[in-house]
Amino acid sequence: MLLGAIARKLGDDIKTFATMPARTVRKWSYTVQAVRRGELPASEVLKVILSTIAATVVVLALLFPIYWILMAALSGSGSSLYTSESFSLLPSNPTVKPFIWVIGDLIVPSYSISAAIPFTDLAFVFQTPGIEILDASDYGVDRPSEFKRFLWNSLMVAIPTVLIAMSLIIPAAYALSRRKFLFRRKILFLYVLMTQVGGGLGVALLIGMYALYVQFGINDSKLALAVYYAATAVPFNTWLLKTYMDGIPVSYEEAAVVDGAPPWRVVTEVIIPMSTAGLATVFIFVFLTGWTEFVVAQTLLGTENYTLPVGLYAMVDEYSIPWARFSAFALTFASPIMLAYLFAQRYIEGGLSFSGMEG
Repeated sequence: MLLGAIARKLGDDIKTFATMPARTVRKWSYTVQAVRRGELPASEVLKVILSTIAATVVVLALLFPIYWILMAALSGSGSSLYTSESFSLLPSNPTVKPFIWVIGDLIVPSYSISAAIPFTDLAFVFQTPGIEILDASDYGVDRPSEFKRFLWNSLMVAIPTVLIAMSLIIPAAYALSRRKFLFRRKILFLYVLMTQVGGGLGVALLIGMYALYVQFGINDSKLALAVYYAATAVPFNTWLLKTYMDGIPVSYEEAAVVDGAPPWRVVTEVIIPMSTAGLATVFIFVFLTGWTEFVVAQTLLGTENYTLPVGLYAMVDEYSIPWARFSAFALTFASPIMLAYLFAQRYIEGGLSFSGMEG
């Protein structure tokens, strides 16, 4: 039910985004007509236009580093990253070869289905041919990057991180928000304290954790890394979701109890659906913990289990750096994060504002 509601809202967001240009043109047409009829002062429209231009300039200035990196990737040499003399708004000879190097070959593998016919000695085998979507060698790329392996490793870390953390965060946030129990205030204080742990204490904990993982032989385990990420994500995100649940009126739960709903249905059918914005915010934060973290992943994982951030850093050589490929790798790595935030922005802003963290 919750996933269906989120999917419907995402569908509405995609539809809204697709129809935004037409709605903008229609709105400005109505505005022009209102000014001509004298229903709207021209000064107010001018203020809106000037503020829109100023906001656009600020956004473009903030996005300029990303644009610079994109131009470095498309130029093929990447020299514009370390010298302003070769930078231009549009590359003279644009090429997608660095991105082809990052993605590599794209092939839909073949699969076969075999089955025996009952009560006979006959059997049949159905096999589909493999489909080649992209051949990197057609673009002059002989040795593509290991992006797909790094991507798989990152998913194998980020997904368990989300599953483990959310399974702890949701019940803990509900208990701290709605239930009265012994040492509740001390536990809340401990949660706040854990959200502030950092600096030297964080380094000390990392050293101790590394020694412990080596002792048990799990220092090169993606699941062990996911457990660590989940543990670090639980305190802050539990507090965040708890403060969001505090804003849900208790009367909704009381009405459900009066109707005969058991406690588990109150949580699953009242609290969780009404906490969609808070859950989306927490989900994004937890996912980013497992997706973008670098220091611990580099410390624990071996070469075969490198995640995307560590794989990107591995491209840095002491003497030379392939800047075009580095830029293409970085943009491809960051694209899912930018798209996820683009469509989840409304929920993240709602979750932060209702949790008392607005501004």
